[in-house]
Amino acid sequence: MSQKIFSLDNSVVAVTGGSGGLFGPTCRYLAQNGATVIILDRMVDNAQALASSICDEGGKAVALSCNVLDRSVLESCRETIMQRYGKLDGLINAAGGNNPKATTPSETASVDDLMADNSFFQLPQEAFGQVFDLNLVGTLLPSQVFSQVMVKQHAGSIVNIASMNAIRPLTKIPAYSAAKSAVLNLTQWMAVHLAPVGVRVNAISPGFFITEQNRFLLTDAVTGEYSPRGQKVIAHTPMARFGESADLWGAIHWLLTDASRFVTGSMVAIDGGFSSYSGV
Repeated sequence: MSQKIFSLDNSVVAVTGGSGGLFGPTCRYLAQNGATVIILDRMVDNAQALASSICDEGGKAVALSCNVLDRSVLESCRETIMQRYGKLDGLINAAGGNNPKATTPSETASVDDLMADNSFFQLPQEAFGQVFDLNLVGTLLPSQVFSQVMVKQHAGSIVNIASMNAIRPLTKIPAYSAAKSAVLNLTQWMAVHLAPVGVRVNAISPGFFITEQNRFLLTDAVTGEYSPRGQKVIAHTPMARFGESADLWGAIHWLLTDASRFVTGSMVAIDGGFSSYSGV
């Protein structure tokens, strides 16, 4: 089979949340493999530093200040991309995250737990809504804005970031689990809706990757060792480790290229076997 179907040469790929801990290295990988990477991020200084570093290494990247919850800003970014490059081949909706205020202190409830100020009963609606906005609406709006370019091209690939939470809700993080489940459902809906006009929509579902947003759940803040929850994750991950950014690259590369040209509406689990293990 020709290696050309895996080629990212001359492709233009936009990545929301592109300067983050997981997807900053992904942007670098895509550029190293021939893509022009558009790093869309609210943390524009971080995004610019990453873009400059990529360019210094011989890659092609540009940073644009972007808020995935502001349609007018997204449309401005789209116009900039079209003026500079005239096309958009791929979109990775990587902006997302959790809010510690939308978590419960215990995995399961006791009567005493439910009387606490931070119990499930007391989860702030504002925090819950913030998690939904960032993950679900922050996937919807960029998809609406940037897929218009792909429809006109009759070609394009959108990669959404779901989670193991989307298929197996995890304890303590009800808002994040529910939001990622919605992202997966939206992925499947968009895949069907956009299939006739040449736009493919898929999702990856990472397992457990330690990030700044979940470090407080998985490690001990004092010792740096795995917390009881982190130990439990490792015990239920057949490959017995947390994921690393590089573990995402192969699946994303595949989904962005013609190697997956008949793949849409799919979810690729990147979880070290976590979703396959029943615990016994």
